Amino acid sequence: MTWQPIVVGADASAEGALAVTLGWTVAAAANAPCHVVHGVREAAHPGLGPGPSEERERFNQQVLEAARREVADAIGDTVPSQAIEQLHVRLGNPAWVLARAVEEKQAGLLVLGGKHHVAPVRWFGGSTVHHAVRTIDVPILVAAPTDTTFGKVLVATDLSDVAQPTIQAAVRFAALFGSAMKVLHVVEPLPAIPDVGIELDEREHLRLAEEGIRTLLSSADPLHTAELEVRSGTPARAIADESDRWEADLVVVGTHGKGWVDRVLLGSTTERLLNRLPAPVLVIPSRAPSNQ
Repeated sequence: MTWQPIVVGADASAEGALAVTLGWTVAAAANAPCHVVHGVREAAHPGLGPGPSEERERFNQQVLEAARREVADAIGDTVPSQAIEQLHVRLGNPAWVLARAVEEKQAGLLVLGGKHHVAPVRWFGGSTVHHAVRTIDVPILVAAPTDTTFGKVLVATDLSDVAQPTIQAAVRFAALFGSAMKVLHVVEPLPAIPDVGIELDEREHLRLAEEGIRTLLSSADPLHTAELEVRSGTPARAIADESDRWEADLVVVGTHGKGWVDRVLLGSTTERLLNRLPAPVLVIPSRAPSNQ
């Protein structure tokens, strides 16, 4: 598996501890270095003027040390001591700090803790996870409570350009943990088109979709052993429902290269799935490096 090194975003929350635990587990299985990073916004000091100064430097250092203690105290009982020892705390917007860390470390995987936010908060900058998925072009693993042995991996894919890297990522992850794997393809119901004189056969639509997915799978050994299911429905809901029904330990999905405004106004299957987090979700970007 070539997702290395791994960067984990941590904060002083249960979700942050979960992300560190999950990231450390994957890093150990992949024999990959793991960098735990926390971003803390720069605090205003009423007694300091604008611009750099020795006093401001001392104040910022105090902020960093306090943030480090807070995160370490919050996650220390649930993660290995090495994770605390390697905790990097930096000043800045958390999303920007993580993006810089991914770039500097040339990371192949970013692990974050998933949190539930109301829709306006997600849309207007309140979710580090959503911001990362929109802007960072490496696979992102979003943590949720699970059995970290990863006995079952569910990969949800379509027939777009991102399908192949999504399937390949799922194969690597399943191989890493010796997981059972299931491939799910959800076909949205055909729209009614009145007065056009064309009868749309939904069963034929499903058959063609299954044929397309099997063509993709045939080139991805050892996916011949994976179970395949093609169904009609709303993708995000169907994926979440199947994850619950099959008791998946990980859901792997791809995300498309839409513009930020498009995703804010319309959402996407991936982002809707992240809002529900039926299990940890591994998001494969359409622009992921080919060697990932």
